[in-house]
Amino acid sequence: MRFLRRSDDSPASASVDTDEAEGTQEKKPLDPRWTQGKGRPTPKRRDAETKRRGPAPPPPKTQREAARLAKANRPSKDERRAQAAERRARMDAGDDRVLLPRDRGPVKAYIRDVVDSRPHLMGLFMPLAVVVLISVLLPIPAVQQYLSLFSLVVLFVMVVEGVTLGMRVTKQARAKFPDEQISGLGTGWYAFTRASQIRKLRVPKPRVQRGAQV
Repeated sequence: MRFLRRSDDSPASASVDTDEAEGTQEKKPLDPRWTQGKGRPTPKRRDAETKRRGPAPPPPKTQREAARLAKANRPSKDERRAQAAERRARMDAGDDRVLLPRDRGPVKAYIRDVVDSRPHLMGLFMPLAVVVLISVLLPIPAVQQYLSLFSLVVLFVMVVEGVTLGMRVTKQARAKFPDEQISGLGTGWYAFTRASQIRKLRVPKPRVQRGAQV
């Protein structure tokens, strides 16, 4: 004997399924892992900052307006002097952030220490230039002759001392920094230019005393 049963496609079954689906949708927001979308894309950080600061000012249309705008944004004379003095002090102290590229790095700092630890005849290069100028301006031929001869001898001694100093400094720098690529010509020229300056006028300032062991 066959028993009568309702088909799955009956209206009652469909009503039950609809109620279960609505119940699931109503319970979905209660799930802590489910978040509702904002309905709009997240703005970029640059766009958000621009909107917060406001629109950018229009660019100057004439050269006079550009000059007026640059003058308005330029720091005052006292501020420029203070910035220049601060930069000069940091350069004298050997701060790599403000030094010229040719003076940066521990290798160049070590070369300066080696040069500054000893007196050099090349430090008289600038006074020698003054002597040469005087020998040219003096109208006395005998004095010009002796001063010219003296200048040539001192200049020759300076060149010999510079070559010797460059070779010695290069050797010490390569032994101190074996992992660095140290050029003999560049190191020698840097040591020569450093030694040919008057000690008080050197930048950065010497940080070792004469006779110190480096």
